[in-house]
Amino acid sequence: MTMHLVGPYLTTTGKKRGKQKFRNAEAAKLARELEADWQKLMKTHGENKKVQEKLEPLIYKLTAPRETPNVGQSIPDSHKGAVASKQTPKYTGTKMLGIGTLHKSNAVPIFTDDEAKAISSMRR
Repeated sequence: MTMHLVGPYLTTTGKKRGKQKFRNAEAAKLARELEADWQKLMKTHGENKKVQEKLEPLIYKLTAPRETPNVGQSIPDSHKGAVASKQTPKYTGTKMLGIGTLHKSNAVPIFTDDEAKAISSMRR
């Protein structure tokens, strides 16, 4: 897109706002009062003043680190590494007869003989 096709709303010279228009005299009066209150508040508290509590100065000591008491071992010795790996889930029930392949590598549990026959007779 070239610049001569873009409207006057796109400018690179600045974003100055014009005079603010109000819908009626009451809205203008309220805006002036709020602006005056804000200016009064800024004069009493200050624009850039930061309230800081007086804190004790930090004192650095170059000593050996403190030793912590041995509370107990937090990581069990049963695994190597940072965390124990999750055990793979295994079916231990007796209701499932087997696993059938429905389409490509879609494994489906088989619970009855009728399901096994239905899966074996399905088309691709």
